[in-house]
Amino acid sequence: MINSKLINWVLFLTLCLIWGSSFILMKISRAHLTGVQIASLRIFSAGAILIPFGIVHISKIPHTKILPVIATGFTGNLLPAFMYALAIANGLDSSLSAILNSLTPICVVIIGFIFFKNKISGSKLTGIVVGFTGLCLLFFNRNMDFQNSHFALLVLVAAISYGFNVNFVSHFLKGLNPVHIATISLSFMAIPSFIILWQKHFFSLPFNERVVQQSVLASVVLGIAGSTVGTILFYMLIKKAGGLFASLVTYGVPFIAVIWGIIFGEQVTAWQIVCLGIILTGVYLANKQ
Repeated sequence: MINSKLINWVLFLTLCLIWGSSFILMKISRAHLTGVQIASLRIFSAGAILIPFGIVHISKIPHTKILPVIATGFTGNLLPAFMYALAIANGLDSSLSAILNSLTPICVVIIGFIFFKNKISGSKLTGIVVGFTGLCLLFFNRNMDFQNSHFALLVLVAAISYGFNVNFVSHFLKGLNPVHIATISLSFMAIPSFIILWQKHFFSLPFNERVVQQSVLASVVLGIAGSTVGTILFYMLIKKAGGLFASLVTYGVPFIAVIWGIIFGEQVTAWQIVCLGIILTGVYLANKQ
């Protein structure tokens, strides 16, 4: 039992680190790539390296489960990648994006209750409320530029998409190997991503220029780490600890964003640290048996 809980928390913290770093990578990528190019390159990079594994693993998936697996590639990777990339590429603050990402656990609960008839205990609901309260306090304490805040709706769509994805995996794919789910779903998503890259003239970019190389590299790393490795670990966490706890990874994302802020010389206040403490308290309460 102790080892199982330790593994769950290791997976949790690793995912926080990976996905918390994704926003800065998108911000680097937007120096010379459009939002559509960033998202397409991210998913294509993730899917392309998994195609050989996807070909092998697809024979291990029951025929009735193939479509749900492909659906998780769309709801858990393709659609959110485009929503976040478009929002950040159009000037939405990356920290604000990370904070809005905290709506994912709320979406998981609401979608699970409405569409999947899930029941939520009082302790888990309290944890979600406490964690979201901490994020709200962190949000209102920051002096953010709201000029492009209407792009926040794109982040909301991504959170809803993640909410459906968590419930899909928990209810329809719970007995399947998470590695198989990730490799097959991302392999399928590589196809539309490549088509979009070609249509958006990505292959005509001046790749000899340094700024282009940096933007492309950031998107490729985002795809391999954030989508490939992150998705596999996320599905493992869903299988081991449940969909609700797995979705609470989004509460740790702003914590990583603060660390990146320190590294890049941004001011981090004591109030922000207090808010992060509240967030982590919500994670604990939501995971409490």
